[in-house]
Amino acid sequence: MYYVYVKEYGRLSERFDLFSSFVYNRGVTVYDRMGEGIRMKILAADGISPEGIGLLTDYEVDVRDKISHEELLDVIGDYDALMVRSASKVTADVLERAGKLKIIGRAGVGVDNIDVKAATERGIIVINSPGGNTIAATEHTVAMMLAMARNIPTADATMHAGQWNRKAYVGVELRGKTLGVIGMGRIGGGVAKRALAFDMNVIAYDPYINEERAKALGVTVGTLDDIIEQADFITVHMPLTKETRGMISMAQMRRMKQGVRLVNCARGGIINEHDLAEAVREGIVAGAAIDVFESEPLAEDSPLRSVPGIVLTPHLGASTVEAQIGVSVDVAKGICAALRGEPVLAAVNMAPVSKEVMRVIRPYIALAEQLGCTACSLAEGPISQVEVVYNGEITEVNTSFLTTAILKGMLNPILESEINYVNAPSVAKSRGIKVSEIREKETSHYSTLITVRVTASGGTSEVQGALFGEEGRIVRINRFRVDVDPHARILICPHINRPGVIGTIGSIMGAAGINISSMQVGKSDRKGMNIMVLTIDHDISDDVLARVLAVEGIFDAKLVNFEAI
Repeated sequence: MYYVYVKEYGRLSERFDLFSSFVYNRGVTVYDRMGEGIRMKILAADGISPEGIGLLTDYEVDVRDKISHEELLDVIGDYDALMVRSASKVTADVLERAGKLKIIGRAGVGVDNIDVKAATERGIIVINSPGGNTIAATEHTVAMMLAMARNIPTADATMHAGQWNRKAYVGVELRGKTLGVIGMGRIGGGVAKRALAFDMNVIAYDPYINEERAKALGVTVGTLDDIIEQADFITVHMPLTKETRGMISMAQMRRMKQGVRLVNCARGGIINEHDLAEAVREGIVAGAAIDVFESEPLAEDSPLRSVPGIVLTPHLGASTVEAQIGVSVDVAKGICAALRGEPVLAAVNMAPVSKEVMRVIRPYIALAEQLGCTACSLAEGPISQVEVVYNGEITEVNTSFLTTAILKGMLNPILESEINYVNAPSVAKSRGIKVSEIREKETSHYSTLITVRVTASGGTSEVQGALFGEEGRIVRINRFRVDVDPHARILICPHINRPGVIGTIGSIMGAAGINISSMQVGKSDRKGMNIMVLTIDHDISDDVLARVLAVEGIFDAKLVNFEAI
C-alpha cells in the first residue's frame, strides 16, 4: 500500500492508505513522513494530446511519445499512472515491474494492447475512452464505404499519374442497398444512422440489441447468417475476442451475395486477411475497405497490399484532431479521479458506474466500506458468504459498486495484498466467498438502509448503516441498536448491563493513554445485555485488549480499524 500522512494543526498526524475513503472524504493534502507534499508520477506515452496533458498539473508528468517495450520495462516501476494509445504493449511482464502503478489509461476504445486480466489481479484500474473517438470512427467507416463503392483511391492515383479513364472506375450507389452492421454499439449505431440517411436498408446483428432499440434506430434485427446472406455491404464493429477472431473467413464469404463489399474499421483479425485477399482476387467479394490489421504496422508482404479493389488506410479511425483531444481529455480526467481516490466511470475491469448513478451512490461509498470492515471484524473464523440487503431509495439505482466497496472494506484488513475497487470481487470469488445482493424497496425508519450480513465458520454477524444528511452512521450491530460515527477506530464490547462495567473499561483506556472521543451504549431486546461502542483515537495493543476481555461482565471485545481499509 502507498501510505501517506495528513497535517492537522500544522503538524503531521495520522497515516492513511492513499486510496482510503478517509483521505478522499477529508479532501486533504497528503505528505510523506518528512513533511514533503507528494506529487505522483504519470507516464504519458504514444503521443497523448497536449490538451489531456494540461489537465495533469497536480502531478509530475513524463511525456514519451515513442517508447520501446524494453524502455517501458525499465522505467514503469517509477510511475503511479500510465497513459497509452495503441503503440505501447502493456503486457504481464510490464505489470510485474509496475510496483506503484494504480491506473492505466488507454486513450481510445480498444484495450487489446493491455493485459487487463493481469492488471486486475494486481488491483490496477484500466480505463478507456469509449466515447471520445466515436464520431471519428463512425465517419471514417462511412468514408471508407463510399471510397470503396466509387473507386476513389484508385481513380485518384491514376489521375495523379496523368491518366483519364472514366469507364474503368464505374462504381455502385449506396441508395437501395442493404447494409449489414455486425455490432451495434456507439460506432455501429452511428454508422447505421448515417446509412439510413443514404436510403440504405440496415440489418443489425448484436447479441445485446433488443427490438425496442432497433425500432428506435430504424434498423431490422437479424442473425449473423441473415447479414451474410442478404447484405450488399457488411461492416464489423465488434471487439476482438476468442469468439470474434476470424468470424468472417472464406466459409462465410462464399455464402455472401454476388458483389458484396466488406468494411473493417473495428479490430484487425475479425475478418481473416488471407481469405479476404483471395476472395477479392477471385471475385467472390467485390471489394473491401480495411483500416485495422492483425499485426500493425501492416507487413510489406501482406497479401492485402497486392489486390486491386481493397482500400487500405493505416489505422486512421480515431485520427482526427477532435478525437485525439477528446480521448486524451477523457483519460486524463479518469486518471485524476483515480489518483484522488475517487471511483472512475470508464473502467473496463470494474463495475461500470454512470454519472447519474454515481451522483446517487457517492455519499454511501465510505459507509459501505466501513460496514464491510465492521462486519469482517465481528466475524469468527473464515468467511464463506456475504449478503448485502439494500432498502429504500438506493434500490432505484445499480448498487453493484457499493457491494464492491463493502468487499473492499471487508477484505483489506485481513489480506496482505492491496484490495481495491478493481480486484475486490475477483479476490472474494477466489477465496470461495459467495456474494449476493437483495433489494427491497420498503424501509421503516430510514430513506436508505444498507445491511451487511457475513456468514463465517463461527456464525453470522450483521451490521446496518444509514446516512444522516451526508454523514454515514452505523445504526445496528447484530441485535443492538446504536448510532455510531465510524471514526478511525471503534471498540465494540457486548456486556452485562450493570454498574461499573463501563467505568472499568474507561479506566483501562485512560491508564493506557488511549483517548475515548465518544461512547455509545446500544440496547437490544435481550434483557440485561447491552453493547458498548467506544470511538478511540489511538491503536490498542494486544495487552490492553486482553485486559478489556478480562473485565467481569465483558463478553467480547472487537477492535475495528477503519484505517486498514
